[in-house]
Formats: sequence, structure tokens, C-alpha cells
Amino acid sequence: MTDAIATAASLLREHRESIDRLDAILVFTLAERFKHTQSVGRLKAAHGLPPSDPVREEAQIARLTDLAKQADLDPDFAKKFLAFIIQEVIKHHESHHT
Repeated sequence: MTDAIATAASLLREHRESIDRLDAILVFTLAERFKHTQSVGRLKAAHGLPPSDPVREEAQIARLTDLAKQADLDPDFAKKFLAFIIQEVIKHHESHHT
């Protein structure tokens, strides 16, 4: 193996290790987020509040779009990602409302 190939293999391994760590962070962060949204859902159900909050959702999308721009992440991807998460949260809230 040439030095260039060995260096590339080492860099590839380092990138993959970073990706694996970041994937774990994402999973645990999403789990923590869902714990909080489940608590919100229980509070809403206990007090007869609607499962969705369009004003909050709109503010969150705007906030996430700004964060995405700061992080040099495609804002459209960030909006789609948040919309998917919000859909899942609402689905969970609605299943506990009925």
C-alpha cells in the first residue's frame, strides 16, 4: 500500500468514526426531544388543549431555518426534517388525545 493510499484510508476511517459518533448523538438527542414532547402531549391532553400549535410550529420552522443558515446547512432540508419531526409528535399527541 502506498503512503497516499494509507493516508486516505486513515482519513476515511477518522471520518467514519466521526459520522458514527454524530449518528449516536442524533439518536440520543431525538430520544431526549421526544421525551419532552411526550410530556407536552400529556399536559395538553390533561388540560384539553389542541395537539398542534400552528403558531409555535411556524416560529420553530423560522428559528430552525435561521440556525441552518448559520450552520451552513441547507435550510430546505432543515425545514423538511423539522416538519417530519413535528408530524410524528402531532401523531403521537393525537393518539393520546382520543
